[in-house]
Amino acid sequence: MASAMAEDTSGFELPLLLFAGFRTIIDRLHAELARQGHPDVRPAYGFAMQAIGRGGATASEVGRRLGVSKQAAGKTVDRLEVLGYVERVDDPADARRKLVRLTSHGIDALDRSAAIFEELRAEWAKALGVERLRALEVDLRTVVPPGLFRLDVAGWFGS
Repeated sequence: MASAMAEDTSGFELPLLLFAGFRTIIDRLHAELARQGHPDVRPAYGFAMQAIGRGGATASEVGRRLGVSKQAAGKTVDRLEVLGYVERVDDPADARRKLVRLTSHGIDALDRSAAIFEELRAEWAKALGVERLRALEVDLRTVVPPGLFRLDVAGWFGS
């Protein structure tokens, strides 16, 4: 029945289904993060923390990685700092610059996110079957250009 339904779908449904799958995973992630002690983390904050990375970054670098202005990145960094996920420190390579670094609270949020993503993937594998999920992932890697794991979703939606 599912394959018969697939034959009746229109082209516009594919991006909507892909987005709905993405949204389902992200919403479940954030509900579980909240349950595990990170109720303030929002999807945009997760992208920002990924853009900052474990090595830290300047606000300009965060903006470039997210595809937003330095000012917009600065606002997000300000909010993450207030929430205790990041801190601003002197750049050891250039005293004129400030680096944004993840705090232990920020690292905990990213570590928990990774574990939750594994659990969600396991749920999808149970619902779809391991082989079907692997095939879906292979198929998506086939049609998505290499290196397209980008963090600029917020900036892309806003443009």
